[in-house]
Amino acid sequence: MPGSMARQRATETARIVAVTHDGRGIAEAPGKKVFVAGALQGEEVRFMRRKRHRSYDDAELLEVLSASPSRVQPRCEVYGVCGGCSLQHVTAAEQRHIKEQSLRDNLSRIGRTEPQQWLPPLFDSSADGSWRYRRRARLAVKDVAAKGRVLVGFRERHAPYVTNMLRCEVLAEPVDHLIGALSDLIGRLGIRSRLPQVEVAVADNCTELVFRVLDPPGMADRQAMIAFAKQHGLQIALQSGGLDSVEPLYPIPPETLYYDLPGYGLRMEFAATDFVQVNAAVNRLMIGRALELLRPEPGDSVLDLYCGIGNFSLPVAGRAARVLGIEGDHRLVSRARQNAKRNRIANCEFAVADLAAADGSEAWMARTWGKLLLDPARAGAIELLMHVERMSPERIVYVSCHPGTLARDSGELVHRFGYKFEAAGIIDMFPHTAHVESIAVFSKK
Repeated sequence: MPGSMARQRATETARIVAVTHDGRGIAEAPGKKVFVAGALQGEEVRFMRRKRHRSYDDAELLEVLSASPSRVQPRCEVYGVCGGCSLQHVTAAEQRHIKEQSLRDNLSRIGRTEPQQWLPPLFDSSADGSWRYRRRARLAVKDVAAKGRVLVGFRERHAPYVTNMLRCEVLAEPVDHLIGALSDLIGRLGIRSRLPQVEVAVADNCTELVFRVLDPPGMADRQAMIAFAKQHGLQIALQSGGLDSVEPLYPIPPETLYYDLPGYGLRMEFAATDFVQVNAAVNRLMIGRALELLRPEPGDSVLDLYCGIGNFSLPVAGRAARVLGIEGDHRLVSRARQNAKRNRIANCEFAVADLAAADGSEAWMARTWGKLLLDPARAGAIELLMHVERMSPERIVYVSCHPGTLARDSGELVHRFGYKFEAAGIIDMFPHTAHVESIAVFSKK
């Protein structure tokens, strides 16, 4: 056996000195770093290097010789194969610690900033709050002849294949236990090889599945889908192209999906393909903290950027003089306007704008905004924040889904524009995953 192959397949033993945000342990090994997937800080482990890179190696965990007190037994049968979760082997408290450390490291390393106060993490503290929370998901579908069935689920962690799974511990009820039944249904369809994905939307009032179809289903397929919907109490829609092509299959007319925000007396309607926060309980906590940090008052004018369907805008409108929500997706803006109308909120307007292309000449940017709230996508809001002096808000609340771009944007607000970094903290919107949601607040000095 060649020497390089022998070295690659040799097993090693080492202590884990740190953990990355996605649950990979960093081994105390000579030379370059070795990342051991699934190993926890303080553990003594046996591992094998699988992929060699110039500055680090990736390794497979073979055995835990001395376990961390934070290690637990994963609940999911396909954990380690499925790419949906990466932290089920860690206690919930330690997961939040890992995510907070990721936020701290990013702010320090990228933004060269640190908040004056670290906020306690936001999470669902109910007995089973970290399970069956995910109300929006996209499930991949693949007809696999070698397995004799259609696979439905999330992609594998280390390969582009669909995980062979029958249920999901993080999907909201009733979809959590319907993966196997969906596989059986699609396996009976004439278009089984022409149905690549299923969108899941679990609302407070009903659950809708949107089947992406590359060929129109025949009458027999339609009848099978309708029978499945009736059996499991679901709504089913078909999507043959873009989002405008979604059409209901059963029932007709369908129920309008909604979620309630009882602390604000609001009902938020949405479509199954709309962006909504995936964790209902944590979303309510997040809105509460955003309002607490923003401090809207009866005379305030508030600008809500990347407003979506009005998830923050409408609660803020109950405490401010006026609110303007800006969003790039015209479908979401239309939904936000409808939500304002249905909830009888007259002091909240919405407009469509490409915020990544904002150049400072926009009419809404020339108005006086006492307070600014923004919830951008993973790319952050750097282009927009270059015009923050023109908007000149006294307070800025930034809700982030990526600690790296939050850190970059925080650095600009602090070092270029002179804002005080008052506070920051994580929001555990996606338990058992490496996804780090966070919130930060800035004020004029």
